[in-house]
Amino acid sequence: MTLEKFNYICLIWGIIAIFTFVLLQFVKAPYGRHVRKGWGPEISNKLGWIIMEFPSFGIILYFYISSNQSSYASILSLLWLFHYFNRTFIFPFKIRTKGKKMPIIIVLSAIIFNSINAGLNGYFFSSLETYTDSSFLNWKFVLGISIFIIGFIVNQVSDYKLINLRKPGELDYKIPRGFLFDFISCPNLLGELAQWLGFAIMAWNYPATSFLVWTAANLIPRAISHHNWYKKQFKNYPKNRGALVPKIW
Repeated sequence: MTLEKFNYICLIWGIIAIFTFVLLQFVKAPYGRHVRKGWGPEISNKLGWIIMEFPSFGIILYFYISSNQSSYASILSLLWLFHYFNRTFIFPFKIRTKGKKMPIIIVLSAIIFNSINAGLNGYFFSSLETYTDSSFLNWKFVLGISIFIIGFIVNQVSDYKLINLRKPGELDYKIPRGFLFDFISCPNLLGELAQWLGFAIMAWNYPATSFLVWTAANLIPRAISHHNWYKKQFKNYPKNRGALVPKIW
C-alpha cells in the first residue's frame, strides 16, 4: 500500500471520530459509573477491561516482533506497549469494582476501535516509516516524549487516588481530593489525553494523529459526563472544579 492511500484511510478514520464525538454529546457510554440496563448481556468489569484492551497490546507487539523497525519507530512501539501493558494486565487487577459489570456491546465496540487504531499505527511502523537516528534530536521527539511522560505520571497518580478512595470491599463513590483533583474532575483522563498528544507529536504521522483525535472524541465527552455526574451526585461537590480545564471547562 502506498503512503498516500494509507494516509487517506487514516483521514477517513479520523473524520469518523469527529462524528463519534458529536454522538457522544447525547449518549453516555454505559460502563463504569454510567452503566445502566438495556444494553444487552454483561460481563465482569475486570474481564471486560482485559479483553477490550488486549488488541492494542497484541497487535502492536505482533508488528514490533515481526518487522525490522528503525530505532525511532521501535521506541514509539515500546511506548505504546508500555501504556497498554499497564491497561491490559495491571489496571484491571487494581480497580476495586467487585461484582460490577459492563455490557458486552461496549467490549466489542472497544475491540474494533482498538484493533483499527493499533493496526494502523503498527502497519505504519512496520512498513511505511522513514525515521532516522537523527529523529531523536528533533524538537518533535524532545517535546513529545516530555508531554508523554508528564501525561503518564498525571494519569497514574490520578488513577491511584481514584482506586484508593475505596477500601477493599467498598463500592460507593466518593469525592476525590488532592493533586489535580482540587482543580479538575478528571485528571486521569487529562493525563491520558496528554500521553497521546505527546505520542502524536513524536510520531508526526496520520495514524498517530487519527488515534489522538479518537482519544479526544472518547475522553472529552467522558470527562464532561463524569463532571456532571459528580455535581448531581454530591451536593457539596466543589464548584470551582472544571471537567478538564480549571475554572473554564
